[in-house]
Amino acid sequence: MSARNEENMPESNIVLSEIDFVRLMAMQPPPTLRAELERAIVIPTESVQTDVVTMNARVHYRDEKAGLDREVRIVFPDEADIAQGKVSVLAPVGAALIGLSVGQAIDWDFPDGTERRLTVIAVDQAATTSEATSTRQH
Repeated sequence: MSARNEENMPESNIVLSEIDFVRLMAMQPPPTLRAELERAIVIPTESVQTDVVTMNARVHYRDEKAGLDREVRIVFPDEADIAQGKVSVLAPVGAALIGLSVGQAIDWDFPDGTERRLTVIAVDQAATTSEATSTRQH
């Protein structure tokens, strides 16, 4: 279970903001997610590129095995609501996508025993920005 760049396929680390890293590690993530977090390149929040999947970002990805494109928002478990497209970072899809950037793919084991390759097609940070703005206004 490691991230790969679709162009040349070498193993690469995920990128996380300091804030996301601290919050995620504090949740005592399952071993597969924890292993990815421990390999992550952790950088200041303001330095994270807009094409990186962060908490609260909307992600358009392809499930290569199923041949389906999907769009979800990666959220903390207490905010998850599948009807609204909000997927917990602890769910298999959320855990697989967090920290990847556009063009990266990851092979991830799912609870049904299958391994799936998920490829990030696009990332929209607007949800992250509006979330931070609404939090500050309250």
